[in-house]
Amino acid sequence: MKFNLGVAMKKMSKLHLHLRKRLEQTLLKYHMLSEGDRVLVGVSGGADSLTLLKLLTGPLLFVPKPELLLAVYVDMGFEGSNGHPALHLERYFQEEGYQYQIRKTNFGPLAHSEYNRKASPCFLCSRLRRKQLFEIAREYRCNKVALAHNKDDVIETFLLNIFFAREISTMLPYQSFFKGDFYLMRPLAYIEEALLKRFALEADLPVVENPCPSAQNTKRQYIKNLIKKLDTDHRGLKENIFKAMKHVKPDYLLKN
Repeated sequence: MKFNLGVAMKKMSKLHLHLRKRLEQTLLKYHMLSEGDRVLVGVSGGADSLTLLKLLTGPLLFVPKPELLLAVYVDMGFEGSNGHPALHLERYFQEEGYQYQIRKTNFGPLAHSEYNRKASPCFLCSRLRRKQLFEIAREYRCNKVALAHNKDDVIETFLLNIFFAREISTMLPYQSFFKGDFYLMRPLAYIEEALLKRFALEADLPVVENPCPSAQNTKRQYIKNLIKKLDTDHRGLKENIFKAMKHVKPDYLLKN
């Protein structure tokens, strides 16, 4: 059956069209997609990653469609979840006709065990999950790995690194790994979290609750709450932090 782009676009809501436009602007700005790319999309089950998957698999006007787009869910193995998130997402992937892989791991319990005494559970979980995604990318000959970090994540990471890592840095929208073997892309880096959550509700995406027992008691959650409070007291403060990362004055920073 022939794909009709015009019909597909007419079915999109204003929010959907807006998000697709913002996504494509970021893809073009950083030259994230090229002909023949094979892209792995990391799906956590949250609103952000499901929205990213929906946008990348939908009609794109100004960027080439990937040769392969593979949705990957890494089951962290948290006790009590009984594999329900994985089953829930697998059903959705099949209904939508997505190519997908679901990998069962014990990363969650391991990160919360005596084995992990030096690092925070979040740090180890994130590191192990990313390693798994790169391994699957290599297995399926994917040269791009797409993650759903959004504008709020970029701002929070900036403050996290200042407060707790004693450095001025944040997430990059596009960066290479292993001497260019893989490129990590964050096409939602300029889109607010609130818009992604609103779209997930509008599109009835199958968002699953984060089963991590530490999810509401992390440094990132502390920073998120802090930014929300500051932005409530001083409207526009969050946006000012984001813009400050693009207006750096090295001559006014301390030297080592």
